[in-house]
Amino acid sequence: MTEVTASKQTTKSVAQTVKLSVFTLAIMNVAAVVSLRGLPAEAEYGLGSIFYYLFAAVFFLIPVSLVAAELASTLPQKGGIFRWVGEAFGPHIGFLAIWLLWIESTIWFPTVLTFAAVSLAFIGPDQTWDQALSANKFYVLATCLIIYWGATLVNLRGVAAGAKLSKYGALIGTIIPGAIIILFGILWVLLGNPIQMPINKAELIPDLTQLNNLVLASSIFLFYAGMEMNAVHVREIDNPSRNYPRAIFLSSAITVALFVLGTMAIGFIIPRSEINLTQSLLVAYFDYFNAFGLGFLAPVMAIALAIGVLAGVSTWIGGPSRGLLSVGHAGYLPPFMQKTNKNGIQINILLIQGGVVTLLVLLFVVLPSVQAAYQILSQLTIMLYLIMYVLMFTAAIYLRFRSPNLPRPYKVPGGTIGMVVIGGIGLAGALLAYGLSFLPPAQIAVGSPVAWVGLLALGNIVFVAIPFIIYALRKPSWKTAIDEDTLEPFTWQRPAEPQAKGK
Repeated sequence: MTEVTASKQTTKSVAQTVKLSVFTLAIMNVAAVVSLRGLPAEAEYGLGSIFYYLFAAVFFLIPVSLVAAELASTLPQKGGIFRWVGEAFGPHIGFLAIWLLWIESTIWFPTVLTFAAVSLAFIGPDQTWDQALSANKFYVLATCLIIYWGATLVNLRGVAAGAKLSKYGALIGTIIPGAIIILFGILWVLLGNPIQMPINKAELIPDLTQLNNLVLASSIFLFYAGMEMNAVHVREIDNPSRNYPRAIFLSSAITVALFVLGTMAIGFIIPRSEINLTQSLLVAYFDYFNAFGLGFLAPVMAIALAIGVLAGVSTWIGGPSRGLLSVGHAGYLPPFMQKTNKNGIQINILLIQGGVVTLLVLLFVVLPSVQAAYQILSQLTIMLYLIMYVLMFTAAIYLRFRSPNLPRPYKVPGGTIGMVVIGGIGLAGALLAYGLSFLPPAQIAVGSPVAWVGLLALGNIVFVAIPFIIYALRKPSWKTAIDEDTLEPFTWQRPAEPQAKGK
């Protein structure tokens, strides 16, 4: 998740915008989605991971992109997912959607911070010691909190403070490392080195009868999350009805190729039985560097990956929370949560967010292993994000029937039937992944399965209930007049235009 939310985008008129090429928009989408930290989870499946990547692309990535593009062009006003869902089902459900976007990113922080902690552990000169350190719960706990609160302090200084970090972090921490591991994987095969991953046709189609083996695969849906953020650019491309789908399919192909080749590169050099969700990406780099006589570059790569995580964390700390603040100014959050500092930053929202992150990071000390904590937080993140996507798909389909005359500069191909089919596919995929997320993964020791399901169920209930409680308690005095954050009314809230009098 790299990733600035749609709610932060400012829609410009066609006359003011610079037209984007198909390739440019495709690359923007790739940059928004691709992250390397989850590759080891799918390397567990060997060649079968290709099936899961393609399945998630067809049933999630492409539907999300096309449906979000229609919603963004139809309802381009400030508010993003709040406006899209609220237009269909009312402000209370719209508030739930923007809340879920914020809270899922909050829960996501410990998982990505764990990856940064592991990366920093591998800066040392001895890989065995590095692996032991990266598995130490108290090291992970301390490092996660230091990185997170450091990034929060940067955000409190203002938007410009983290701009350069966000700009170069993706290049240093994602794009270059991704290209390097894919290159090494290709060279490893071409030079005839032993391949640790079983290569046979039977591996291509996984055993779908074992539902608990699908849990880690459902995490691919989170890999593809975030494509909707660039939907606001649908009006900035020539002939959007023709070129926007082309950009989507191109970016989807590039994204799938990066994920597949990166996953294969890990599987080529690390035996399936030795794959670790939090360590294996770093171990793969180290093994490749050592095999090609470049061992001295291993600590540099560890630092680069940590920088990439820090940049992503910094961006996401400020992004969804800013969108929540805008909705809060419209009367959906108590004044305490609307407070900003002298730099105009949502200080109390960030402090609350930091408190939740700190509590969740403590799970690393409670659960049986760092891997178990990493996985349960990943699953909870996925589930809350998927609820938001369920609302988005349902809203898009519903609006096609309830408000067929809304101006739609871009429409999902195929008219209303196309929306029902494509939106329905995305909705079905999101619901399937949501259900699978409750199953404990067979590959990881998570302690009691009952505790696993109980924690996930409790997390879903609590985090979904909170916005409804806040909405029920709202008061007229909560509405704050902030010009730059003023939300336009929904179309059904606007007064009807007076009928012209006859002569």
